Amino acid sequence: MPYIIDGHNLIPRVGLRLDALDDEMALVEMLREFCRVKKKRAEIYFDGAPPGEDGTRKFGYVTAHFVRKGRTADSAIHARLRKMGNSARNWTVVSSDREVLASARYAHASVLSADEFAQQVENARFIAQSDPGEDKALSKHEVDEWMKLFSSDEKDS
Repeated sequence: MPYIIDGHNLIPRVGLRLDALDDEMALVEMLREFCRVKKKRAEIYFDGAPPGEDGTRKFGYVTAHFVRKGRTADSAIHARLRKMGNSARNWTVVSSDREVLASARYAHASVLSADEFAQQVENARFIAQSDPGEDKALSKHEVDEWMKLFSSDEKDS
């Protein structure tokens, strides 16, 4: 069952700070890992996007909706649920905002508090870190180190 997430409601519950410059993208990265491990999709809504930065962006299994200033993520979530019609019952809405949860219940979607979902995200992070068979992408630093190592071998030959 995919998720619709009230982003700013979840940020402080996963150990991030709302006043950090990269709080939204840090949460998106956490959710990418969660969705990869759980094989789930998620739509996350953030309000307060400045002009030119609003819109929808896809990050693997995560679709982030940056709602323009003057409109709330809550209203965008409500509109999304209304547009889904009967298929909303196949989604889980994550928030601790009473109005968002009431809107989800009215649409017959499942609901999950931000605290409960944060615990699921933490559990998925633990699984991802403890799985030795999981392919992990190399960091830029690791790639540079490997390039130096192999480049020096070619010169010696």
